[in-house]
Amino acid sequence: MSYFIPNAFYRNLLSLFLLCNISFISLAQEDTTSKIINFRGAVSVTQNGFSFIPAFSLGKPAAIFNFNINGGKRFSFDPEFRFALKDGRPWSFIFIWRYKLINQKRFQASIGTHFPAVPFRVLAYETSPEIKNTLAVSRVIPFEFTPNIILNKNNSISLFCLYAKGVSDDANNHTALVSLRSFSTIQLIKSLSLRLNPQLFYLKLDAKEGYYFASNFTLSSKKTPFYLGSTINKPLKTDIAGKSFDWNISLGYAIDRKLIVKK
Repeated sequence: MSYFIPNAFYRNLLSLFLLCNISFISLAQEDTTSKIINFRGAVSVTQNGFSFIPAFSLGKPAAIFNFNINGGKRFSFDPEFRFALKDGRPWSFIFIWRYKLINQKRFQASIGTHFPAVPFRVLAYETSPEIKNTLAVSRVIPFEFTPNIILNKNNSISLFCLYAKGVSDDANNHTALVSLRSFSTIQLIKSLSLRLNPQLFYLKLDAKEGYYFASNFTLSSKKTPFYLGSTINKPLKTDIAGKSFDWNISLGYAIDRKLIVKK
């Protein structure tokens, strides 16, 4: 099985990524002699890659790259890249921009957009003497709003609201997601912690809708950047196609760096 992706697509995508980062760093600088840019991220491999929305999964081994670039207290850039491991084809690229409207000690609220959000799909076409595959890009424009209540340094509760408008014929015309989430960190021993992220969410894809329970689990140690993770998803009531129960386990590597930019 082979895939054809125009080189111009990758050049345009790389140019956009570099332009976004340069613009972000420029906006993050203030009237000081230097500025600290926080660069965090994670690279993980799993036997079953989950989508940005946990109701969907690739069903195959995947590599997932998540990053956070933050040059201040309010703006952040959070790109995500997902690839199928078997053939290396891209699954989805999401360029997330967020701005904190409220940034208080106990309460925060942010708005954001995923521009661009690039989900890929496989199209087959016949050429003599074989059938080949090409990757096509669906086009959607998502917007999000997230109020967050911080209970203490280890616990918080948030309401994640997302709406996406499909702008290509193959995409869902309207996608809505409302998710009630909690975040908890449990210190198992001095250097080993377990992070829990359960959520109840409602998903609507045009005329179809569903209610779900999902959770992420992350076991990490201060002594190593490697961690173990897992995601589960269970439909409670839905008419959206999907598995009756889905899960994965992943091995990841965390990145935490600081970049000092001088004027």
